[in-house]
Order: sequence, then C-alpha cells, then structure tokens
Amino acid sequence: MLSLSTGLASGACRLSCTLAVAAALAALPALPVYAADTQVNIDNFTFKPKDLTVKAGTAIVFLNRDDIPHSVVETNGAFHSKALDTDESFSYTFTKPGTYDYFCGLHPQMKGKIVVTP
Repeated sequence: MLSLSTGLASGACRLSCTLAVAAALAALPALPVYAADTQVNIDNFTFKPKDLTVKAGTAIVFLNRDDIPHSVVETNGAFHSKALDTDESFSYTFTKPGTYDYFCGLHPQMKGKIVVTP
C-alpha cells in the first residue's frame, strides 16, 4: 500500500519529468511547415481549377468526381494516369519549375495547365 507521502513524491516526479520534456522540446529548432496537397477536381468534363500555379515540390491530386472515367496526361509526357473511375485519384509531385499543359486522354477537349514556380 502506498503512503500519502509516496504518492505525492511520485506525482512531483511526474510533473518534474513532464516539465523537463516540454522544455527540451521547446528548445528544438522549428521544423518547416508544408501546405497540404493541392487538389484538382474532374467534374462535368472539366478540370477545376483549369489553371493552377504552385511552388516546386507541391503534390497535386487529380480526383475524378464525374460519373464516367477520365485520365490525366501531360502533353510532353511528364505524367500519365490510368483511366480514373468515379472517386479515384491520381497524384503527381511537381519537382521542376515550368509550365505543364495537360488533358484528359479519353476526352482530349478537356484541358488544364499547371505553372510551377521555384
């Protein structure tokens, strides 16, 4: 059986240890914060947004919200998705600055553009 003084000492130790850990964590350098992935919705035979500007290193998720399959194909071959059924997605991380024109491989009239800045 624990005595009252043993319980108080144990609680004081826990508090002291917790404060020491909190102080150590506060002294660590801050880690960079990254934005969430950017999403392009495919809906009603359009890419939304159609034109998008992002920083290099950004991952873009293309999500098919339409009730028929679509794909995402970059005109110079940088990326090419499979046919995406309803609610399926394709993700690509843009590591190099530049302009990426893309279209739906199943419906070439559907077009979009991603501009990647340094």
